[in-house]
Amino acid sequence: MAGGAMVAPAACGRQDYPGGLTLFVFMACLVAATGGLLFGYDIGVSGGVTSMDPFLLRFFPSVYRKQREASAAGGGGSPYCMFDSQLLTTFTSSIFLSALAASLVAASFTRAAGRKWSMFCGGATFLAGCVLNAAAESVLMLILGRVLLGLGVGFASQSAPLYLSEMAPARMRGMLNNGFNLMITVGILLATLANYGAQKVAGGWGWRLSLGLAAVPATIIVAGSFFLHDTPNSLLERGRPEEAKRMLRRVRGVEDVDDEYADLVAASAASRAVTRPWRDILRRRYRPQLVVAVAVPACQQLTGIVLQTYAPVLFKTAGFGGSASLMSAVITGAVNLVATLVSVFTVDRLGRRALLLEGGVQMLISMVAMGALMGATLGPGGMPAPYAAATVAVMCVYIAGFSWSWGPLGWLVPSEVMPLEVRPAGQSITVAVNMLINFVVAQAFLPLFCRLGPALFFVFAALLAAMTVFVALFLPETKGVPIEDMAAVWKAHWYWKRFVTDDYGGLVDAEKGLDG
Repeated sequence: MAGGAMVAPAACGRQDYPGGLTLFVFMACLVAATGGLLFGYDIGVSGGVTSMDPFLLRFFPSVYRKQREASAAGGGGSPYCMFDSQLLTTFTSSIFLSALAASLVAASFTRAAGRKWSMFCGGATFLAGCVLNAAAESVLMLILGRVLLGLGVGFASQSAPLYLSEMAPARMRGMLNNGFNLMITVGILLATLANYGAQKVAGGWGWRLSLGLAAVPATIIVAGSFFLHDTPNSLLERGRPEEAKRMLRRVRGVEDVDDEYADLVAASAASRAVTRPWRDILRRRYRPQLVVAVAVPACQQLTGIVLQTYAPVLFKTAGFGGSASLMSAVITGAVNLVATLVSVFTVDRLGRRALLLEGGVQMLISMVAMGALMGATLGPGGMPAPYAAATVAVMCVYIAGFSWSWGPLGWLVPSEVMPLEVRPAGQSITVAVNMLINFVVAQAFLPLFCRLGPALFFVFAALLAAMTVFVALFLPETKGVPIEDMAAVWKAHWYWKRFVTDDYGGLVDAEKGLDG
């Protein structure tokens, strides 16, 4: 039938190999998932500091004046245009553009040097950006710091999900890979707490504290990377088979790894035969993976999750004061964390499709409710208090839906469907598309909010309806399927089976240089 059919165990080859989750794997994945902390802290901190009056007065005085005029009862400015400034949105969105550039370079680096050193480079570059932002004396310093942060995010976002997918046992891959997104949500919550505390600092320098504290997760991943071991997949990919088998025994905690190792060797042979993964991922037999690598991260950002970045700004528009808007952001950050924990413990039970479908419907309803609330009640000076509180509640429902669906699965699904021979290229495409759409949406949100007002929420609702249909028809279920057996999923799908042939592994065509 149309949709993503569950593939029977027999269709997928071996579902479970000996061994399970070891302390070694858990600790390694914990450090790797800290890469998400970098991204999350930045998502949470940028919207908070742009709502702080001392920060606006120092760097964006025109925005500060516009905000004061629009928020005054009977003021002449539109409440939807309080923060409409291309320079301000460039400060927020520039990180995504540099992350896009970094993700393209990171693919080759990750393949040649290994996953751990890619994470190290990401953390070190992010750390440099933190220092520049905290010490900023001009808008130029702020934006240059954001560019460095983006380079760090690009490397970490490319390598960390790969590391987690390759280290995790197949039956726990969803839970452990969701650790990356869990760390994003932890980072967001920590950033909102930092913003709330920093705005109370006397002297108006609290924004420096908020931006500088991003150095903490960067230091963790830089230091932790020294103690990580690379994945068996990566070691095989770089021609170190004996070390790869020893590492596989260590990560699984058993001596009997022959079956899993044989599958990894076969996948690695395909990887070595393919010398041009960027060209090969365009071949017909990889069409399903390419579509997923592009569509899933694009959909993730088109859900409207940019609202989380601009949450303090949105709440200030609704009529909350500076402190109350930051506290409301803390509340949504806490909901985000709790809902992500729900995903961690249900993704390998309920499956990817169920969470994406339910989350899509939940977010769609929330967007319609948000647009209706603002359209009916927002005026000069904000919204009446009960309606402003209702806006926060609806925002929490929306964030919960995202956090147990498109949030974690937007990273998990693309990382687990890629065969080894094109995996770095595929992950780079995923990160690049994610950052590109993130940049476009972040750059366009405030101007569109000014021009469309509450209608913008209905635009996001329509996009959510479209992507929910896409999941229902074209995204197969992948829970519990070993990465090396993922071809069976595509062969069983009503639509994608026409693209996947029996020589999916790529050995025959790669050696002959044939295009699929």
